[in-house]
Amino acid sequence: MLPAQNPITNATAGAPPPVNKWLVTVSVTFGTLMGTIDASIVNVAVPHLRGALGATVEEITWVTTGFVIANVVVMPLTAFLGHLFGQKRVYMTALLVFILSSALCGLARSLTTLVAFRFLQGLGAGALQPTEQAILRQTFPPKEQGMAMAVFGMAVIIGPAVGPTLGGYIVDNYSWPWIFFINVPVGVLALIMVSNFVREPEDIRAAQRAMAAKRRANLDWIGIALLSIGLAALQYVLEEGNRDDWFNSQVISGLSLVSFITLASFVVRELTAAAPAVDIALFKDSVFTSGTLVGGVMFALLMSVTFLLPVFLQEVLGYTATQSGLALMPRALIMMVVTPIVGRTYNILSPRLVVSFGVICVSVSTWLMSHYTLATSESGIISALLVQGVGFSCLFVPLTTTALSRIPRHKLADAAGLNSVVRFIGGSIGLAIFATLLTRHMTVVQSVLGTHVVNGSPTLMPRLFGAQRMLAQMGANPAAAHDGAVRVIAGAVARQSAVIAFEQVFLLTGLSFLCVLPLVYFLKRPAHTAAGAGARPEVPVEM
Repeated sequence: MLPAQNPITNATAGAPPPVNKWLVTVSVTFGTLMGTIDASIVNVAVPHLRGALGATVEEITWVTTGFVIANVVVMPLTAFLGHLFGQKRVYMTALLVFILSSALCGLARSLTTLVAFRFLQGLGAGALQPTEQAILRQTFPPKEQGMAMAVFGMAVIIGPAVGPTLGGYIVDNYSWPWIFFINVPVGVLALIMVSNFVREPEDIRAAQRAMAAKRRANLDWIGIALLSIGLAALQYVLEEGNRDDWFNSQVISGLSLVSFITLASFVVRELTAAAPAVDIALFKDSVFTSGTLVGGVMFALLMSVTFLLPVFLQEVLGYTATQSGLALMPRALIMMVVTPIVGRTYNILSPRLVVSFGVICVSVSTWLMSHYTLATSESGIISALLVQGVGFSCLFVPLTTTALSRIPRHKLADAAGLNSVVRFIGGSIGLAIFATLLTRHMTVVQSVLGTHVVNGSPTLMPRLFGAQRMLAQMGANPAAAHDGAVRVIAGAVARQSAVIAFEQVFLLTGLSFLCVLPLVYFLKRPAHTAAGAGARPEVPVEM
């Protein structure tokens, strides 16, 4: 009589041995970290790029705008591509595109070629985030999902914080092409590691094969076109709206209308298509929707503060690019310490409690920032940023983990793409809103302060005469000394107006964030996650 066969042993006999999940994590995190750093590293190099390429301020913004538009267009389509070709192949292709385009960006010697290569770089970077998120969720068991998202969160949150510091150091000590060339060796290492260590689970591959057959038979070209046009138009409006005075510009008004019509048509199309390119039906899950929306609001505030604070440090307090980057480093460092701790406690503490604490920390930090003045010391700046770093760490891990907690394994890539694009658009909306508010507050405050700067004022005249005497002692003739003294007073008024405007915007940021607290109620962990079960749910292979 033949010995009994073990079906499990037979099923797995030809399978490759499992790879350590932390090797998988390190492999896929390299690419995401580089992509998030490159979203902000160029900002500090803008003056150098303008000089090297002979571009105006308006023209050079396309170096960033093109990258961001490409990011936001490709993110929701990564799951669609993953179903057709496999997640590992999509990740490696995106990483290869990112590496090659980074090298081409460093070699570019005209604005047109640099913008084109940055757009290509954005396509590669945009596909990395959601694909890594899905790979990590499929690699770690449910009881360790918090740690998986902690690692992912460190790459996504810390990247924008490290970018300006790294960019400032490279530009100050080397030349601007090196902010792109630095991606090449790191990217090649990541590509080798992904090739050797990342493997797709068999249940996911089976589900993808079934979905690929259905999608190839019903390719949703209309949905893809509507989504690409709508998101590209929306992102352009958010990036350029403040610079073009919003709806006073015919271009902004026209693209806003195009965005609204195409995105509304896209929603209708995806709800009726036989095989939709993007599964927006996932938003029917209240936990996914609430976690994704709060994450979008979080990134709106993260990106606005990340943008506003360096501007305050450099233009108001007179910091250099490197100094302002170093001043922001404590926030990144505290997040590197706290984020893994939050990940390990995910199965112990309620996500509602952790997120609520994070919201309060961020609001307190912006309240502290609303008290920044021209005399604020570096320690005063850092103390607020440390509180803020703790808050952001307490937000990202539970929000991302809980948002995807009820999504079936074979739909994780779809959900991760939607989660990433909402986060990215949220960041763009936050930048657009708060940059506009800052500009308008500065104008209003300066006009109010200007009413007190009148000839004969007992406060003004001693300052004016003092500045005039100082300039005269430096060799200026009386007329030049008077004109110079007037400019000194005008500069002081403008500087004080900027301080007050920043204070108001920082305070408004914190108050706005408190408004997301009601959404925290919907953040519920599934029973198997809360219990720490390690079993993985069955995955259907047919849609």
